[in-house]
Amino acid sequence: MENENMNLQEAEELEGGVATAEQEYADEATAEVEEAVDEVEDDEDNEEEGSHEKNLRLMSPTQMVLRRFFRSKLSIIGLVMIISLFAFCWLGPVFYTQWGPTEQDMTGKVEYSRTPITYTDENGVEHTFYQIVETEKTINALAPMDLSHPLGTDKNGYDVLARIMDGGKVSLTISFLSVFIITILGVIFGGISGYFGGIVDTIIMRICDILMCLPGFPILLIVGTIIEAIGIDLQYRIYYLMGFLTIISWSGTARLVRGQILSLREQEYMVAAEAMGYSTGRKIFKHLIPNVMPQLIVSMTLSLGSMILYEASLSYLGLGAPEKYAAWGTMINSANDLNILQNFFNVWGPPGICIILAVLGFNFVGDGLRDALDPKSRR
Repeated sequence: MENENMNLQEAEELEGGVATAEQEYADEATAEVEEAVDEVEDDEDNEEEGSHEKNLRLMSPTQMVLRRFFRSKLSIIGLVMIISLFAFCWLGPVFYTQWGPTEQDMTGKVEYSRTPITYTDENGVEHTFYQIVETEKTINALAPMDLSHPLGTDKNGYDVLARIMDGGKVSLTISFLSVFIITILGVIFGGISGYFGGIVDTIIMRICDILMCLPGFPILLIVGTIIEAIGIDLQYRIYYLMGFLTIISWSGTARLVRGQILSLREQEYMVAAEAMGYSTGRKIFKHLIPNVMPQLIVSMTLSLGSMILYEASLSYLGLGAPEKYAAWGTMINSANDLNILQNFFNVWGPPGICIILAVLGFNFVGDGLRDALDPKSRR
């Protein structure tokens, strides 16, 4: 009996030891698995962080601006509008060669007009008869839209579609040249004023105040009359007028550049440029102006829409290119005729739509650039 009891006790101790060993082994295995999982998760986190850091390192400021710009739907819509207008105006004449912008349709047509004539005979009875007048015209004016003239013709027999494309070249080219010259003048005078300050700043800013007080349209009307009086070719009158407009319109850009330079010239990199003995021109045009370019780009883009409206308004008032040399505003001027305004939308409507698309497109792009170039924007 004692031997049996001893055997039972040893068996129980053995079983307990085995169970303890199994539990310890299981605990160790679980700990190893958890440790391996943690290592894998740490590796994945490190790889993910490394990829993010890599992406951040590879994305330049220009790429960040473009990314923010193309996230805006209005910016993309505006860009599509502008590209479509440029393609229409410059590539359209390559494919549409049926009529030129100054080529009249001389096929002509016969028009009949009926005039009622009433008279009273000896017996007091009134009689009415109609006189038919046949008029043969050599110019195919105000022709309806057909395969020969997709948008019809105007009152002078010019093809409307060809004139819209040619007029777009005039309007867009003048607007771009005007904004470019205004920006150059504003950068030069604003940069000098903001950098030197003192008496130079005072003189330039007083000139800006005088220019900003001038009434634009009345002066342009006077200049247009002078140009016509001295015998300048009317084909180039709109260029002279827009050139004069640029001379009196640079003050706003100059004020913008001056305000930016006043805040930038006290920065550390300007102190370093001063210590290294850089010339004044290099400090202004190599270090200060490039930091103002984002604001200038936005200002130029928004000004393009205004210049297109200026050109269209001058042409509408008869101060633009002559009717033979079309611009969008000149084409809208035909709506002064009540008959054309009421019955021939195809003559004045399409150029008006082009002006609306151009102004909206440049404004949309300008708003998108302003948001994309804003360093505080995180969208």
